[in-house]
Amino acid sequence: MMIKFLKAKGTLFFILGILGFVGVAATVTILGTGHSAPDKLIAIYIGIFGLIPMLLLLIVDRICVWKFGATKVNKVEMYILGIFILLFVLNWIRLQSQL
Repeated sequence: MMIKFLKAKGTLFFILGILGFVGVAATVTILGTGHSAPDKLIAIYIGIFGLIPMLLLLIVDRICVWKFGATKVNKVEMYILGIFILLFVLNWIRLQSQL
C-alpha cells in the first residue's frame, strides 16, 4: 500500500525529506541521550535547524502536489535538483582552480 502511494503521489523532495527527517531524528535521539551537556545542546540545535525546515519543505511539497499534481511537481523538483548539482560542480571547479 505504501509503494502504491509513493508511485502515485511521491515526489523527489518528499522521499528525500522523509529520509532526511528520519536521519535527523535518529541523530537528535542519539545525541540527546548522551551524558554530556554539549551533546544535548547540539541535539537541540540540530532539532531546531534540521527538523523544522525539513518539515516546512514537506508541507510545501504536499500543498504543491495537491494543487498541481505529482508529475508537474516532480518535473520542477528535478530542475531544481539539477541546478543545485550544477552549482555544486561549478563551485568545486572554482575551488580547484584557486590552488
